[in-house]
Amino acid sequence: MGSIEGVLLTPLKIIDVPNGNVLHALKQHEDSFQGFGEAYFSTVKQGVAKGWKKHTRMVLNLIVPVGTIKFIIFDGRPESVTYNRFMEIIISPDSNYQRLTVSPGLWVAFQGISEGLNMLLNIANIPHDPTEAENLSLQNDLITYSF
Repeated sequence: MGSIEGVLLTPLKIIDVPNGNVLHALKQHEDSFQGFGEAYFSTVKQGVAKGWKKHTRMVLNLIVPVGTIKFIIFDGRPESVTYNRFMEIIISPDSNYQRLTVSPGLWVAFQGISEGLNMLLNIANIPHDPTEAENLSLQNDLITYSF
């Protein structure tokens, strides 16, 4: 499993401060910044997977400030050079703190890895619009991935 066209990983800084750390997320001047629509948090329990979801217009900027989450991206775009490929990435503030930017048209699922709270932040370029996304159950005929 390698990289996928339309997916960008950006290393992020954690600034050690004696009374509590500062975790960077996204700056306006960065290449992955495509505008601001909304920001939201999502939690996932250890061993639980959520997905599959594909946005048609929304750019996802996914950051994991708490816990450890494995992201799986599937490229189902026939015109893409990475068509039918999977990409897996595990993100955590403890060992691999970075931002995962996912372009529209890619399927995304994620799974909680750590005990306790696993939380992601999505800084999206557009506000939530239920008409611009598709959902599939984890077990489906299009995406063959075992969690």
